[in-house]
Amino acid sequence: MFFEASKKTLLTPLKLIAGVVEQRQTLPILANMLVQVKEGRLHLTATDAEVEIACSVGLESYEEGETTIPARKFFDICRSLGDKNPIQVRQEDNHIIIKAGKSRFSLSTLPAADFPVSADINSTLRFNLSKNVLKGLFSRTQFAMAQQDVRYYLNGLLLDVNEEKLSVVATDGHRLALASSDFSLENHPPIQVIVPRKAVIELSKMLDQDEEDITIALDNHHIKVVVSEDLTLSSKLIDGRFPDYYNVLLQNPDKIVVADCHELKQALTRAAILSNEKYKGVRLLLENNMLRITASNPEQEEAEEELEVSYDGESLEIGFNVTYLLDALSAITTEEAVLCFVDSSSSCLLKPQDDELTKYVVMPMRL
Repeated sequence: MFFEASKKTLLTPLKLIAGVVEQRQTLPILANMLVQVKEGRLHLTATDAEVEIACSVGLESYEEGETTIPARKFFDICRSLGDKNPIQVRQEDNHIIIKAGKSRFSLSTLPAADFPVSADINSTLRFNLSKNVLKGLFSRTQFAMAQQDVRYYLNGLLLDVNEEKLSVVATDGHRLALASSDFSLENHPPIQVIVPRKAVIELSKMLDQDEEDITIALDNHHIKVVVSEDLTLSSKLIDGRFPDYYNVLLQNPDKIVVADCHELKQALTRAAILSNEKYKGVRLLLENNMLRITASNPEQEEAEEELEVSYDGESLEIGFNVTYLLDALSAITTEEAVLCFVDSSSSCLLKPQDDELTKYVVMPMRL
């Protein structure tokens, strides 16, 4: 096997590939990527046994063959080389030789036959979606995914596909993020699947803000996303029952606050400086057209902010983790944000002004 390519040609796929390879592997082969040269193209595949990414690029100078090589080492070598000379890779017995200019490296290989092959998806559902729509749905929700929660079904993102909408939902048990897009599911029953956190993060890196379509194929255990002819992500799905998020959304809240999103974020950010470092609690006090934000810490230090808002309901005092509020407000792109309350022991519903397709729920905390 032999191929020659420029540093620029190799770095883009290698950067994506390296993201899926874990630093510590139970199986040595999982630290390697599958390298295949065939029909004038270089095919690179990496997996952690749950998520797989496959990329390909065109070649002009090559000899067909296949092997597996340490993914991160190869990426670090290519990244550190200069831009002037092309990178040449040649297989010699159980090593590959990497040359560029006067630099030379030798990496050990493992047989391509040992590389785990992902299962074929017998898709029960296949549909197209524009890249910027999916990227927007992910960016508005993925921050609320749990990390290494024992409730494994929270360590991912719910895709809820029905006849009218595609909804993406994330929750860690303390907050919930929901973003939807109009969608037509023709002659297919609704389907819900949970995509693992790592697959969501890696897929987000692949999506850019353009109108090109990607293809998503689903079955009961796998998802496959064809981003382009040269880039594919496949992943196992999380086998579990996602919480009934409809019941979490507030029903008929009677205390509605409209605030300037940027000013509210700035006030919360300042107050957070003197909040308890462990619990990050802030207290909100609502009165007629005024929101007072206070925070304190065990050192008896205090912060207070006052903000003019649109509100004419009863006074209300309620506490929140300020990080959860800021994460939700940072995902809102409208100038004004709407905050909805019922009482001091109920959750807060946040949403962009004049947008019913994006909603955030934050549970209160005792201060």
